[in-house]
Amino acid sequence: MNLPGKRKEQPVPVPAPMSRLENRREELRTRFAELQWDLGGAAYEMAARDFFRLDVLASMAAKLQVVDAELSEIERMARLERAGAAGSCAGCGSLYARGAVYCWRCGRNLKEGRGTVVGPAVASPGSVPG
Repeated sequence: MNLPGKRKEQPVPVPAPMSRLENRREELRTRFAELQWDLGGAAYEMAARDFFRLDVLASMAAKLQVVDAELSEIERMARLERAGAAGSCAGCGSLYARGAVYCWRCGRNLKEGRGTVVGPAVASPGSVPG
C-alpha cells in the first residue's frame, strides 16, 4: 500500500561492467601510483642517508614514464570512445567524426597519412615558371 509519508524501496542501480579499456586504465592507474610512491620513497631514503644513486632513480623514473605514456594513450582512447569520435587530428588534437575529410579546427587533411594542411597553394621559390 502506498501511504503518504512512507518511502518506497528503490532498487540499487547495478553498475555497468567495465570494458577492457577501462580495466586496463585502472590497472595502469594503480601501477602508476605504486611506481610514483616507490620513486618518492627511494629518493627520500637516499636523501636521508645523503647517498644518491642517480642510476637507480633514473631507472625507476624511466619505468614510471613508460606507464604514464601508456596511461595517457588509454585515456585518449577512452575519450574517443565516449565521444563516439573516429579519431583525433594529428595537427591540433581535435576530435573528428567518422567520415570527416578535414579537421574542423585547423583544416588538416585527415585522409592523408602525412596530415597535410589544406590551405592556399604556395609555390616554392624554385618552382616558379620563368
